[in-house]
Amino acid sequence: MKHRIKASVYLILVLVILVTSFGMNPLAVHAAEVEVEAESAILVDAETGQILYAKNADLKLPPASMTKMMTEYLVLEAIGNGEISWDTTTQISDYPYSISANTSMSGIGLTQGQDYTVRQLYEGMSIISDNATTIALAELIAGSEGEFVQMMNDKAEEMGLPEYQFVNSTGLSNADLGDNYPEGTDPNADNLMSARSAALLAYYLVNDYPEALEFSSTLMSELDEQPLENLNWMLPWDNVNFDQYAFAGIDGLKTGYTTEAGYTFTATAEVDGRRLISVVMKTDSQGARFEETKKIMEYGYNQFEKQELYPAGFQIEDESTIPVAKGKEDTVEIETSEAMIATVLNGEEESFMVQYHLDENKLNEDGELVAPIEKGEKIGEMELVYNGGTDYGYIFDGAQVQVVDLLATDAVEKANWFMLTLGAVGDFFSGIFSSVADTVKGWFA
Repeated sequence: MKHRIKASVYLILVLVILVTSFGMNPLAVHAAEVEVEAESAILVDAETGQILYAKNADLKLPPASMTKMMTEYLVLEAIGNGEISWDTTTQISDYPYSISANTSMSGIGLTQGQDYTVRQLYEGMSIISDNATTIALAELIAGSEGEFVQMMNDKAEEMGLPEYQFVNSTGLSNADLGDNYPEGTDPNADNLMSARSAALLAYYLVNDYPEALEFSSTLMSELDEQPLENLNWMLPWDNVNFDQYAFAGIDGLKTGYTTEAGYTFTATAEVDGRRLISVVMKTDSQGARFEETKKIMEYGYNQFEKQELYPAGFQIEDESTIPVAKGKEDTVEIETSEAMIATVLNGEEESFMVQYHLDENKLNEDGELVAPIEKGEKIGEMELVYNGGTDYGYIFDGAQVQVVDLLATDAVEKANWFMLTLGAVGDFFSGIFSSVADTVKGWFA
């Protein structure tokens, strides 16, 4: 027994020595281990678009009411363009009225023949995920939900969402709408999005229209004297039943549930000036979507840190100058236009390097810049290269690298014709001398 104890102690000592000797960071090793119990999930830095975690992130699934993020975006865009205002009023047509009367479809009982403002309808959509108010807004903006769905798909293409299919404004299955399914869509179709697409949609929503967070973080409101209670249990409720889900900094964004989709949630939080966006899709229960979101958010904030890896004006040693042809100067210095910032996993600060990519259109066949060159002229880009563990890239379609501009630090004027002629003559005689020297060497070889 004593021998076993001694062996265990020796083994622990060996492990400690190995960790110390090789500079390993136990926290960094642990940081890579996060298990999210959802069919699909993703975690994204809301400033840079850097993906910090992904699980089946490209799998297309029914998003349920997370679909409404696109409806919210288009409503806010219409307000921003002056097409409507928060005080614009509309009335409820037969279609959304029938939905509002159906409690199984999140109906809150709207009244026909009554004016509702855009703000009232938006609150119903954002706070309690009401379907009828969502449809009413779609009809107001586009004339019909069918036309609005076309706008949704066009905007998704413009945003570069990689995997999506919008067939209605709410996130319900078209089959649930019966004869009211939007014109131009399949009566049995469902909305589809991947976690990556949902995160990218949320990225544009919170960055282009941060006022969306004022609504998504509202705990309570009312419509027609009916309470609107937010479905997000991670907000700062004074409710002991929600304490286990609470997460400081959460201020949105959209819950969802249908039988086909399961329980979904796109969340966003801001802590110490850092905003993250997470998506979990197809979790098992209403509480599970918040538990898994809390887990992934804690991972993002505890295991990653936003760092300036390379300052503005940075130069790679021995690559800070570029040769210049036909200029009054033979070289010009280059430097970065701005700092290069990344969200870094604990212990991986040394896992980054950079490399230059010069603009080939500005170089001659000898790899020289051709004068004249203006001070501050863009010469190329510097790319951040990650050599650590799993690289999830960035949320943007096709953009898997982070770059900043390389600028010329000074102007280089074009040499006058006399100096250019002297240079050409010098090159000519230099070429002749080299040729003669090679010939003479050949005689005595």
